[in-house]
Amino acid sequence: MSNPATSRPADTYSPLYFLTSVGAGGLAVTFFMYLMFWVKHPGQPVPVFEDIARAWAGGSLPLQVGIAVALIGIAVFAFLNLKYLVWNLSRFAAWRKTPAYAKLRASNAESQLLAMPLAIAMSINGLFIVGLVFVPGLWGVVEYLFPLAMVAFALNGLFALRLIGHFLGRVLSDGGIFDVTAHNSFAQLLPSFALAMTAVGLAAPAAMSTSPTVVAASLILSTILGSMALIYAIVAAVTAFNSMLHYGTAKESGPTLMIIVPLMTILGIMWMRQNHGLHTTFDEHTTDAGNLMLMTKLLAVQLTFGLLGLLVLARQGYAKTFLTGDKNSPGSYALVCPGVAMSVMLKFWINKGLVANGVIEKFGAAYWGFTAVAIAFQLAMVALVWHLNRRHYGGHVPTNVVPAE
Repeated sequence: MSNPATSRPADTYSPLYFLTSVGAGGLAVTFFMYLMFWVKHPGQPVPVFEDIARAWAGGSLPLQVGIAVALIGIAVFAFLNLKYLVWNLSRFAAWRKTPAYAKLRASNAESQLLAMPLAIAMSINGLFIVGLVFVPGLWGVVEYLFPLAMVAFALNGLFALRLIGHFLGRVLSDGGIFDVTAHNSFAQLLPSFALAMTAVGLAAPAAMSTSPTVVAASLILSTILGSMALIYAIVAAVTAFNSMLHYGTAKESGPTLMIIVPLMTILGIMWMRQNHGLHTTFDEHTTDAGNLMLMTKLLAVQLTFGLLGLLVLARQGYAKTFLTGDKNSPGSYALVCPGVAMSVMLKFWINKGLVANGVIEKFGAAYWGFTAVAIAFQLAMVALVWHLNRRHYGGHVPTNVVPAE
């Protein structure tokens, strides 16, 4: 047991602290978007070390600044992603031997365990980005890495499904176990988030590999897990909304109302990766206009739930309680994912939607106006992560730690 007079909030462990690692990994992705859309990468769908070096050597000063910021951002947040993943795995191993673990596994909060495979999937995605950016010659052997990556993601998917199976098997086999009154948030969508994050990783080889066998395996596996994620999300969201209408939204779990935002970004990227693979390998064509409409619809869903979440958080005074007040909740880290997801989705919408269809000119005034919004989301999340890490992992004395249900 930790001493509340001397401990940090993070010393009162919760599996939701895996979201610390997820948020850092997501921010690494936002910096990779600079390279994705500003550095030319002929011959492959993503920029690699050689493309970045060439752009740095022959690029303008603004491009060099952008590259430098991107590389520093990727390095810093990829490091934090792995640091907090290792910290959580170590703490979780000790915590699972305590009565608190047994209590969690007998409650609605058992679904919080899915934060672990979510974080693992995020780290695998992050390591791939680090390899592309910092390892010379990686693209020359990437075809050998795709099967290994798919095996890693598949094993993580099986781990997630095992955790989901234990939870659903317990609550569906016997009546009266699941507390409907405590289902008044979108916390139960966390399993869907974990499956979707694994699915988007499985879809990467579809967009990058030249092997029909690898592309087909990537398409099939990512479609299976992505479909499971979508079905689970719909069922959990509908039942949770019914509970929220009856009992209001649980204050400590208010940030989960915006979990739909990262879910749409992840599934959207998965679908775009799949479409690219279908186009390059199986001659199934998707138009730029189709991509624009897909991303616009996903953005509409994100705006709907983002605004809903902000409305409820404001009415409940969440920030004054858990961000600046005397209470702390590990669920506060769920606030990072929506902002990161909006930044990433906006970058795709701008470049693969508006620019690709000739709506705006790349690097024109309108382009930078829209891009500034995406960067604003990114910088706000950098500040939020710094604030939360200082608050939860720093040395100040906590007053009250409230677990998210």
